[in-house]
Amino acid sequence: MTEQPQRDATWREDIRRRYLAVDTSNVADVLDTLGLPDQGLAPEFAPYPAATGRLAGFAYTIRGQMTPFPLGGDAEKMKACQGVSPGEVTVWSGDGEGICYFGELIAIGMKEKGCVGALVDGGIRDIRWIGEQAFPVYARYRTPVQSIGRWKVNASQVPVLMRGATSRYVEINPGDFILADEDGAIAIPADRIEEVLVEAERLTAVEVSIRQELSRGLSLADALAKYGHV
Repeated sequence: MTEQPQRDATWREDIRRRYLAVDTSNVADVLDTLGLPDQGLAPEFAPYPAATGRLAGFAYTIRGQMTPFPLGGDAEKMKACQGVSPGEVTVWSGDGEGICYFGELIAIGMKEKGCVGALVDGGIRDIRWIGEQAFPVYARYRTPVQSIGRWKVNASQVPVLMRGATSRYVEINPGDFILADEDGAIAIPADRIEEVLVEAERLTAVEVSIRQELSRGLSLADALAKYGHV
């Protein structure tokens, strides 16, 4: 009974490590060929700080909404963060505008649980200090204004809607895979994770070959004739 969870954990970390070696652009191309053209997230999602690096992990979803309440903390937010497991990315969704969903201390707590980053359809703060934690965060904006008293978590590990690139929203479910890099962020449905990864790895290998041949003097026209569009 104890071997299966360990095997699952090993599989999840292997998948995560391999996704870190492919680009969101190749993943997006693969999703297009599979009839999933609207998995890209809005271009406003950006890394904070800018040098935070790539984000890759399984989605752990958290949802909230604007809800006036007394200062003093958000017990539901803390409870939701306690459920995070190693290899997961917290995916924050809600209707908050102009406020941060979390800052340095919650980032530290999530990292202690093995969380590998966050994707925030809203704001964050304490960016310099989060950067020192080597905890990748991609968010729509930054703001000094806290959520306490304004925005409250109301659910976790439920389907959530995040602003999309080619559609108004992208639905992200618990266990989907999140990848983000210099080009933006994208979500891979849970039942297509391995299929997409294998093909993205193949495209990556082709691109490596093209770059090597171009550096040795092959013309772009000849490269396209040899490899086709990639």
